Amino acid sequence: MTGRRDRHTALRTAAARPAGRRRTLRTAGALAAAVSLSAGCGVVPGTTGGSGNDTVTVMTWAPDSTPATNKPGMPAMARAYARWVNDAGGIAGHKLKVLTCNDSNDSVAAAKCARLAVKEDVAAVVGSYSQYSDSFFPPLESAGIPYIGGYGLTTAEFTRALSYPVNGGQPALLVGLGRELAKDCGPVALVRPDSIAGDELPGLLDTGLKAGGHRAAHDQPAAEDATEYAGEAARALALATSRPGKKGCVIPALGERTSIFMDSFRRAGAGHPAVRTAAVLGNVDQTVIDASGGRAGPYEGASVTGWYPVADDPRWNAMKKVIDEQAFGDNRVDPADAGVQTTWIAYTVLRAVLEKIGSGPVNAGTVRRALDSGLAVDTGGLTPRLRWPLSGPFAPAGFARLANAEVTLQTVRAGRLVAATKGFVDVTGPLRETDTD
Repeated sequence: MTGRRDRHTALRTAAARPAGRRRTLRTAGALAAAVSLSAGCGVVPGTTGGSGNDTVTVMTWAPDSTPATNKPGMPAMARAYARWVNDAGGIAGHKLKVLTCNDSNDSVAAAKCARLAVKEDVAAVVGSYSQYSDSFFPPLESAGIPYIGGYGLTTAEFTRALSYPVNGGQPALLVGLGRELAKDCGPVALVRPDSIAGDELPGLLDTGLKAGGHRAAHDQPAAEDATEYAGEAARALALATSRPGKKGCVIPALGERTSIFMDSFRRAGAGHPAVRTAAVLGNVDQTVIDASGGRAGPYEGASVTGWYPVADDPRWNAMKKVIDEQAFGDNRVDPADAGVQTTWIAYTVLRAVLEKIGSGPVNAGTVRRALDSGLAVDTGGLTPRLRWPLSGPFAPAGFARLANAEVTLQTVRAGRLVAATKGFVDVTGPLRETDTD
């Protein structure tokens, strides 16, 4: 399996074989202060943040209009951020030009996005989402382009030398969730995508369960673009109720298809004992909870792990103000979406880098050197202070670039996603024990 071969190749820069999964492709439209790129069609006309030596060009990519998980809010948030900083005169005298690309949940399209980034000579790829790290990292690495604030879908984002993650990705979320559920769950069933990124999830969840003294979860791969999950829901329910007297837990981790699974699960659960559900942020948010019935739905009482504070935390006020002023009612830019939040934090890192460089030249090399110089980035309490040593404390576990091992524990109470504990929970201990073989 391609994803797992990466795990002991910390900081490697050699090209790996791309995966062959394909999805449909559609280009997002260009908005002000940005140029929009599709994975195969080149530049779409639009206004930019300026031209010349005072302009810093970066790229943000994510899948859009595919049958699987889509994150159109991430490029839209990047464009809103560019309008905001450019209206204020730029950052350290530099205007910001944001290029966007649709990775289409496709390995070939992801590679094309990366090659476009190289062609356009971007200073960095910032705040992006793609599960095809084996396809996009080699072109970026060949050009020395840093990857700031990926979504954390694959292990490669925590091993590649030019990756600068802002959260603990799926490793931190699943380890944290497993440790939380180990306290009082019976059998645990994980329903996850039958994909490269999905293949990495069971081992991570099991690390957290083991840390809490629990046995491994039942692993149920499922199609990531299915239109119903009746069979998977019935199997998960049977597994979760296989030990009488001990309430089992079902964890759907199917991206946007999680809500479809829960519809099937609700129907399969008629007449059966109650089963606790749990999830990681990105598969479940307030919109999904509302659509599934709110306080009367299957998520009531569910445990959810996230990377950041809950959406109504005042630490998000600055981001919300930018969205209100610059997204122009664009409903793709949801401040409660973990992708939008990740893009905001990634651009906060970029701002700190540009302020450190000052009036000097900005390119992939100077951005990389600023990040590698020991720069510590304050994100206003949305994460711990971020810095990226060449080989951090998680290198022995196969996560050499992981810089943030803190998660938030949340729960669904009266139909609302709220904080279950105060502050962040550090999962450094179990993450260090993760078996990445």
